[in-house]
Amino acid sequence: MNILVLGGGGREHALTWAIKQNPKCDRLIVAPGNAGIAQIAECADLDPNNGAAVVNFCEENAIDFVVIGPEAPLAAGVADRLRDAGLRCFGPSAAAARLESSKAFTKEICDACGAPTAAWARFAEAGAAKDYVTAQGAPIVVKADGLAAGKGVIVAMTLDEALAGIDEIFGGAFGAAGAEVVIEEFMEGEEASFFILSDGENVLPVGTAQDHKRVGDGDTGPNTGGMGAYSPAPVLTDAIQNAVLEQIVRPTVAEMARRGTPFQGVLYAGLMIRDGQARLVEYNVRFGDPECQVLMMRLGGQILDLLLACAEGRLNEVEAQWADDHALTVVMAAGGYPGSYKKGSVIRGLGALPEDSFSMVFHAGTAARDGGIVATGGRVLNVTGRDKTLAEARARAYAMIDAIDWPEGFCRRDIGWRAL
Repeated sequence: MNILVLGGGGREHALTWAIKQNPKCDRLIVAPGNAGIAQIAECADLDPNNGAAVVNFCEENAIDFVVIGPEAPLAAGVADRLRDAGLRCFGPSAAAARLESSKAFTKEICDACGAPTAAWARFAEAGAAKDYVTAQGAPIVVKADGLAAGKGVIVAMTLDEALAGIDEIFGGAFGAAGAEVVIEEFMEGEEASFFILSDGENVLPVGTAQDHKRVGDGDTGPNTGGMGAYSPAPVLTDAIQNAVLEQIVRPTVAEMARRGTPFQGVLYAGLMIRDGQARLVEYNVRFGDPECQVLMMRLGGQILDLLLACAEGRLNEVEAQWADDHALTVVMAAGGYPGSYKKGSVIRGLGALPEDSFSMVFHAGTAARDGGIVATGGRVLNVTGRDKTLAEARARAYAMIDAIDWPEGFCRRDIGWRAL
């Protein structure tokens, strides 16, 4: 098969690495890719958000299957354009992708199907939003309604933080994503991620993970796109997973189908767990980043078969095969992230590191320059280990980090602390 993966971050590097291991994969192209992806696949200068250009590229290159990595092309309707052209692709329609592109829409779906989630309200102007949070009190959660690249969520522990967050969102800090604000009840508990494939009717769990959102050790500092993750997440017991499937996921899939917008792709359910009960924090409609990296380390080449079954409406014919193992990834970020940071610093020592099914460095924000690798983003590398235990996987990852020569970069040193 000729396969095209859309995207250029650490998630797409992990997907590419796993797909390439499957013997069905003959030619693998990634658009736009990055310096790490370029070492294992062809990279194409193609805008992944331009549906017409993607369709033309697929026809010119005899592409058999397209895997859409990030949320932006999904929200832009690239999957719709591909399906209209008769091309197989993995990823939901723009209408179904509203489960991520509009937080208010997700809340409406939860209300319609009875899925447990936080109490909420939506606002189109700051005055009414401020009146609401003043009446509710803190802690409270303030969210930009639309896509904000993993940001746009303010967990306000004080009323002043909540009011400032409303001003920040309506003031344009997150662009068009902040046209409306969703304000939610603050949920206490432990957060974890559950990943489920849906072909519009059938659902198939494909793994659990736990992310570390805050920039500093001990979960301190501002929220980020994610500073590390591990899989599986012990807090998501089999009993909780089964309850989530029956109370949240299946009702959501059924409600989407009832509305004429069946969901085909990966549902990434962010969950808050307390006293053995889970409530939905939010849905994403693509694999998490960096959660995808630990899932792909554990799934390997079988992921292509699962994605194909999902795209072809036959998830009931397959199941994920899991080894009794653990994976952990640590994000190396550019100094200053998630605030302002410099681009172009040189990263040395990557060539001497192992690259196998137990040790991998997935590139996120990198480029090749003058024979070396330079940082081009905020989150730059995903240093990932897999082993029999989480402690051993973590030791592998940090041993690789210690061998990387990048003075301008930093990482958290406590990834996995909740489980360990």
